[in-house]
Amino acid sequence: MSHLAWQKSSFSDADGGSTCVELATGGQDVRHLRESDDPSVILTTSTTQLHAFLLAAQAGEFDHLI
Repeated sequence: MSHLAWQKSSFSDADGGSTCVELATGGQDVRHLRESDDPSVILTTSTTQLHAFLLAAQAGEFDHLI
């Protein structure tokens, strides 16, 4: 997946960008995520599933896990 154009969050600049989540588009409805300090591990999902996950995280649905 070296052909993907990875984007880092603008919030990653605080620590030099060494530990952040990166996102890449892999097609019309495919999104790839990886952590910058371990780029060989890539999570692939759909745009719809990623959107649902982000909305749930924003709503605090996973707060009990931390």
